[in-house]
Amino acid sequence: MSTAPDQAAVTSVLADITDPETGRPLTEMGQVRSVEASAAAIAVTIGLTTHSAVLWKQTRGRIEELLRTRFPQVASVDVALVAHERPPGKLGQIGLESKSVIAVGSGKGGVGKSTIAASIAIGLARAGSKVGLLDADVYGPSVPHLLGLDGRPEIEQGKIQPMHLTVGTGSMPVMSMGFLVPAGEAVVWRGPMLHGAITQMLRDTAWGPLDYLIIDMPPGTGDIALTLSQVLPLIGAVVVCTPQDVALLDATKAIAMFRKVNIPILGMVENMSFFVCPDTQKRYDIFGTGGAKRTAKDLDIPFLGEVPLQIPIREHGDAGKTAANYDDPASRPYLEAICERLVGNLAAASAARPPMPSLPVL
Repeated sequence: MSTAPDQAAVTSVLADITDPETGRPLTEMGQVRSVEASAAAIAVTIGLTTHSAVLWKQTRGRIEELLRTRFPQVASVDVALVAHERPPGKLGQIGLESKSVIAVGSGKGGVGKSTIAASIAIGLARAGSKVGLLDADVYGPSVPHLLGLDGRPEIEQGKIQPMHLTVGTGSMPVMSMGFLVPAGEAVVWRGPMLHGAITQMLRDTAWGPLDYLIIDMPPGTGDIALTLSQVLPLIGAVVVCTPQDVALLDATKAIAMFRKVNIPILGMVENMSFFVCPDTQKRYDIFGTGGAKRTAKDLDIPFLGEVPLQIPIREHGDAGKTAANYDDPASRPYLEAICERLVGNLAAASAARPPMPSLPVL
């Protein structure tokens, strides 16, 4: 005869679930808020940070599945999730308050890198994370146009006030050289000036506390990656490319550049992967397909996903409404999958790290 689960038994099971942000058991991090158990029902309340907001649904499902497996005799299992506050520390010599800084780069222009960077930032923000977006492409800033933002930032109390994009019920701070230089005016700077501009936008912008800062890198391999490696501990980089061989060759160079400056590669995204004709639903591999996935496998780095060549994505970008891609049922699944795999890989890496030693209090 099965015995009714008690609070201790349920809590013991929850110790097998790790916090997606830290990789440590939920029971060790004070994130098991309440546990109620009886022969008929189990109800638990778990606190998760907004850093892992895109994984909340998955995490709830894992907890429910584990409790149902361990206690099959219990008819009702309810898992409620609430926000768990864990403020970010200050990063690097510039004191940026962000838990994870992610660069999005490519080996060449024209592969849709800025669209993917903006889409990742928007996707994480839509899920509930606190996200900032920095357009570090000083020579060709396109993020302001993609997001439909303009104007000149104001200075308050010595801090640059970023522009804000409304995402869901919140807003996402955005900073770009495009807000500081008149439209159509060329920026002709050497390395030291680039270093100073990027450092200032990182240090002097009023970002506020962030879960993620997404940095849209300039195309190619240049000074800005070196600057970032010097002033910030980046958690890693995402490399965007299209399927054809010439783009993959340049993407491979970008990966080598990031590795040379000790920035881990979080994964590859294949943009413009294929085209489905809206009239006939026939698929065309205009630039080939699957090249990024094969390259990622050869280089032993994660493949985050593919994004098809779609007319609405281009139309939304031209109209300054890139966020509307998440309202399009044909585009949204691809973009959401990339965000989920990216944060899921970060969570897996956190769980794989050796636990921090605990020191006795004397």
